Amino acid sequence: MEDIKDLARRRLLTGAAALGAGALIPGCGNSSPVGSAQAAAPGGPQGRYQAEIAIVGAGLAGLSAARQLVAAGRKVLVVEARDRVGGRTLNRAVTAPGAQPGTVVEVGGQWVGPTQDRVLAMIQELGLSTFKTFNTGKLVDFRGGRRSEYAGRIPPGAFLGAVEAQVAIMRLNSMAADVPLDKPWTAPKAAEWDSETFQSWIDGNLFSDNGRALLQLAIESVFSAQPRDLSLLGVLFYIRSAGSLENLINTEGGAQDSRIVGGSQRIALGMAEALGSDRILLNAPVLRIEHGDQGVTLRGDGFEVKAQRAIVAIPPTLAGRIRYAPALDGLRDQLTQRLPMGTVIKVQCVYPKPFWREAGLNGQATSDVGPVKLTFDNSPPDGHIGVMMGFIEGSDGRAVLRQTPEQRRQGTIESFVRYFGEQARNPLQYIEQNWASEEWTRGCYAGIFPPGVWLDYGEALRAPIGRLHWAGTETAELWNGYFDGAIRSGERAATEVVAARA
Repeated sequence: MEDIKDLARRRLLTGAAALGAGALIPGCGNSSPVGSAQAAAPGGPQGRYQAEIAIVGAGLAGLSAARQLVAAGRKVLVVEARDRVGGRTLNRAVTAPGAQPGTVVEVGGQWVGPTQDRVLAMIQELGLSTFKTFNTGKLVDFRGGRRSEYAGRIPPGAFLGAVEAQVAIMRLNSMAADVPLDKPWTAPKAAEWDSETFQSWIDGNLFSDNGRALLQLAIESVFSAQPRDLSLLGVLFYIRSAGSLENLINTEGGAQDSRIVGGSQRIALGMAEALGSDRILLNAPVLRIEHGDQGVTLRGDGFEVKAQRAIVAIPPTLAGRIRYAPALDGLRDQLTQRLPMGTVIKVQCVYPKPFWREAGLNGQATSDVGPVKLTFDNSPPDGHIGVMMGFIEGSDGRAVLRQTPEQRRQGTIESFVRYFGEQARNPLQYIEQNWASEEWTRGCYAGIFPPGVWLDYGEALRAPIGRLHWAGTETAELWNGYFDGAIRSGERAATEVVAARA
């Protein structure tokens, strides 16, 4: 049986010092030994490997599980389909004229905020730092064909709708307090709430067009899906998981409060460096998992990994595409058929400077016209260049999947011009990440819960099956769908493994 450490050294030696003290922050997303395509063997691993615990997926969930298991003295091997670590976090280089060498933007998840204690602790432990999302100045709202600038929380002309939406948010927070995080399907009104969509709740409880539009946009921005796609119980669980709906949608003090200096993928890169390259296999899609009383075997093209137990730390929809022998029970398998990923394309334009700041704007815009309906200032901490970022989400995201990248680029620029003027017309660089087309992601931000799923299948989400354990942000109780939830889920699965018999 080939020695893991020797193979890993041969595959990942190039640039192995890149994450050391001298490899400064910004470039690590492209120069890390486990963060770049250049470092991975083109054909993937070959041969047979052995570990006590095999982990499928080198995102934050899988890496945090591995980290905890190694600390407990277990022999671990993380098996990752991609040629990099990080899962739904990914740094991309800014190559526009004027950008300082090593400048990156996050084309995947990027924010952290208060009460996300596990990810904030991990950032500190890895020696990383954060900076506040730019939030100084007025916001832009484009609605009914009219553009307006405003300060505070309420767009001009939408006062009554905003008040109605705020009353609805308070009511949703109160309802969410009755949803148990460990067993949402046992909520007192679970059957009622899981039998309707969030859109039907909006239609029955908000009566102004502006109020409905504001709440719909908030939900689209959180789930990258339409309110009609979502169970009311699923939304209430998500709210409870984050503490409040305000925590989900707010910038300052909310989930969009801060970014990681050098890009969010540095969290995964830092954990991978600490684990060591000998514990991570890249370019290794797991196609089949055999499991039984004697252990677990992961199989891919040209390789196999034998272990006592396995943690599958990927989104449920991807976990359902792996073949299992014996086949998983019907409850677990049907669960994975019912948790589709949200749809989002993240788009960014690079400019010589963040010109909107000179106009007294903070770069945040909301709109009732797409394709980009939500924007943020995504410039580097020193603002030496300007980066305007937007999301194309839900139905808008599904529509532009039919377009070419050039058509999406033009739609993005037209949206930015609509909100910020002609200076947005000619970006130096356009960057997009189409997560729905990513083979090993198939959508973002996370798996969504349509009506009936929590009620009929919820108990199968986290429950181990023999020697198989499940992780991933979709399985988290706190901050489900976020970095923090991913890390918590990995640590929870690792605790299960340590407590289980060999």
